[in-house]
Amino acid sequence: MNRHEYFKLFHDINTADYDLLTKNLKSKSFKKGDFITVPGQIQRELYFVKSGVQMSYFEAENKTHVIAFTYPPNLCAIPESFSFQIPSKYFLTCLTDSEFEYILFDDLQLLFDKSQAIERLFRRMTEAVLAGMINRHIELHSMRIEERYKTFCQRSPHLLQLVPHKHIASYLGVDRTNFSKLFNKVKF
Repeated sequence: MNRHEYFKLFHDINTADYDLLTKNLKSKSFKKGDFITVPGQIQRELYFVKSGVQMSYFEAENKTHVIAFTYPPNLCAIPESFSFQIPSKYFLTCLTDSEFEYILFDDLQLLFDKSQAIERLFRRMTEAVLAGMINRHIELHSMRIEERYKTFCQRSPHLLQLVPHKHIASYLGVDRTNFSKLFNKVKF
């Protein structure tokens, strides 16, 4: 799916608005293990993932707590840090070599002033992120472990081959042993 098709999933912007947005994008790449954002840093760039897998997480009580994974064609950022230009409370790192296109916060704000369609596109994309976070919260609190695992496998089966299983276990809120049992027992 190309970027314009991806945008149309949220809001159908015309060619002129699409060109206005894309001419402001720059390219950047990171290596596996590179940090995109660390706690205390303000996320100044909103990334469009072209390749690779990224993970947001925080550390507490000597444990890694995975919040989210990103991969093409999704957005990648610490949402509240980027949206409100405040210091991040957690990490955003690359699990694989990753390529992005990005736009700076200030440039995006200028585009919002120029194009209601671009502003509406990003509002709808932000709403989708919010809805996804709410659904994930519900999954963590209302589904049994096996149901969470099956839902994850239906949504992002390719991550089972790309992401260390300890990170997926953390994301699902299960210990590594139970994750290993699920991985070996439940087939897709």
